Amino acid sequence: MADASGRTAFVLGGGGVLGATQVGMARALAEAGIRPDLVVGTSIGALNGAFVAADPGVGGAARLAKVWDAVVRDRVFVENPVRQVARAARSRTHLLGNGPLRHVLEEYLPVDRFEDLAVPFQCVAARIEDSGACWFDSGGLVAPVVASCSVPGLFPPVEIGGAHFLDGGLVHSIPVGRAVELGATRVFVLQVGRVEQPLRPPRLPWEVGMVAFEIARRHRFVHEMAAMPAEVETHVLPSGSSSSPNVPVRQMTRARLRRRAEQAHEASTEYLAGL
Repeated sequence: MADASGRTAFVLGGGGVLGATQVGMARALAEAGIRPDLVVGTSIGALNGAFVAADPGVGGAARLAKVWDAVVRDRVFVENPVRQVARAARSRTHLLGNGPLRHVLEEYLPVDRFEDLAVPFQCVAARIEDSGACWFDSGGLVAPVVASCSVPGLFPPVEIGGAHFLDGGLVHSIPVGRAVELGATRVFVLQVGRVEQPLRPPRLPWEVGMVAFEIARRHRFVHEMAAMPAEVETHVLPSGSSSSPNVPVRQMTRARLRRRAEQAHEASTEYLAGL
């Protein structure tokens, strides 16, 4: 389903292991024949976005599902507790190495440069030295995607060109504004379900930090959606889930993540059928 009137963008937001939700959305879009002219991603959405940009068809969606099986199998977001403690003691800054994530990208991405992707793709990371948002759109893919996924405290910063980078979600949680800057006139937002859940004032001590974190994560997206030009057609795809908890990485299983992907696929398929 091509957009005859302009440029279609897929925007993939952050959300850690809940990024499996985007697998179902990508599949629904591919099955509906909706192909992007541009893909923009941040954090885990950078990883998913790279695979969508490499192949936005049904085959690419199937490849992405296999990637998430590999994420669990290769323990990208979890490690033996003893090793975690030892690594934290050595580094003093992070619990995990980014080797497994690099391996998944190198093993499963069919290309290794932005220029070789089937669809133009950009991802963002937070540059430590000047607190800036750095967008990557050329050269090698792996380092920028790993940088965009580098959750502070979990992974080490990634050095690129003499600068050091952390998770793109620190500066853009769902970068719809970037897609519009790049000329998108139709935007499909692939989110992980959190923005569907309204926030409420905290009632318990541990809820204070969670609510504050969600406000920080969402406020730019809320502002950019409110400022969206009237001529830009925007679709926030549904996750199909009634809740989007902060899933502890040790509870991440293939069955659980596949279920999130299936829920998103079913809900997004129904949504797209109504367009």
